[in-house]
Amino acid sequence: MKKSIAASIIALLFLTAGCGSAPAAKDTVSDKTAAGGTAKAKKIIVGTGTQFANICFIDDKGNLTGYDVELVKEIDKRLPDYEFEFKTMDFSNLLLSLETKKIDFIAHQMEVNKERQEKFLFNDEAYNIFPNKVVVHKDRNDIKSIDDLKGKKVIVGATSNASVLLQDYNKTHNDAINIVYSGSGGTNDVIAQLKAGRVDATISTQFAVDQRNESADAQQKTVGPSISNSKVYFILRKDEAELKTKIDEAIKAIKKDGTLSKLSTKWLGADYTVSE
Repeated sequence: MKKSIAASIIALLFLTAGCGSAPAAKDTVSDKTAAGGTAKAKKIIVGTGTQFANICFIDDKGNLTGYDVELVKEIDKRLPDYEFEFKTMDFSNLLLSLETKKIDFIAHQMEVNKERQEKFLFNDEAYNIFPNKVVVHKDRNDIKSIDDLKGKKVIVGATSNASVLLQDYNKTHNDAINIVYSGSGGTNDVIAQLKAGRVDATISTQFAVDQRNESADAQQKTVGPSISNSKVYFILRKDEAELKTKIDEAIKAIKKDGTLSKLSTKWLGADYTVSE
């Protein structure tokens, strides 16, 4: 009888231990305590996407990765007082999620424009250069610059800086370009519509086009000079000055030791980082 009771207790202990041995997976970058080990690090929710190849995407193993994602992970390693956790969503929802405090900053190759500056805070240390160009199907030869887009359909993300570039162009050119906004498929929608000839062009970078052609047979090419050569930053709320300062300090160190250059070369195929 005693042996039976003892066996039951042991079995119960094993069962209890097994229930807590496999915690649910989450998109947390790290799990750490603040400097000195006396308090838990402050959790920061980082908004990003899953549809921007080589920048923020899901790899063939189901992991969130890419240039922006791996840079955020590196920043997190260097900020012991913070613990970063990713929250993924459609690109079009990122700014609203930041404004409503569902996330604390955005990592998605964000460029500066007037509308964004009025509402949000950009960090000071740029971590990439975004050379926007006109992109067309590889067999298309009648479009060589933004001026050739007059009367044409050009597809872009609704809240992207590319859309702002086209809107600004239209303000001084009698709405000459027919701007089409991509659907929930994001990049995949752009690829499909341009490939099928339902639109005439889009706006993107050479590194993005190279990746699309390699991974999705997008059949795209860039044409003409750069429309903009803007720097890329993280976007925060205006009340996050302290976090902004910490992020800038980390990026400076990541630039100085060559880590940023290595990340750019690995994910973008060349060093697109900003030299001060």
